[in-house]
Amino acid sequence: MFLRIATASLVILLGACSSLEFPGVYRLPIDQGNIITQEMVDQLEIGMSRSQVEYVMGTPLIRDSFSPDRWDYVYTLNKEGKPAERHQLSAYFQGDKLVRIVTDVKPSAEGKISSSSAEADAQPASE
Repeated sequence: MFLRIATASLVILLGACSSLEFPGVYRLPIDQGNIITQEMVDQLEIGMSRSQVEYVMGTPLIRDSFSPDRWDYVYTLNKEGKPAERHQLSAYFQGDKLVRIVTDVKPSAEGKISSSSAEADAQPASE
């Protein structure tokens, strides 16, 4: 009799540790990476220094040691019941000056860079 009670208790305790989710439990949206907004992209100008770009965009998520003239900013937001929101911006430098921006966030008409100088591309350019 004791063995059955112990076995049933063990099964119940292990069941509580399972990955089953209770209905109606609120899950927080999870931000990952650097937030990239249209206002931030609008502030970028070709010819800015690295420190100015870092001031506007923040510390880049990826500074590749093999491509020191490229900074990558990636933002992902996962909301329950909705597809993941993902934005990406790659900034390319020559020396200390910004020469090219590749992003999926289009600059507005009031932005300092035109659509022709910021390539709208969801996939990063290979270099």
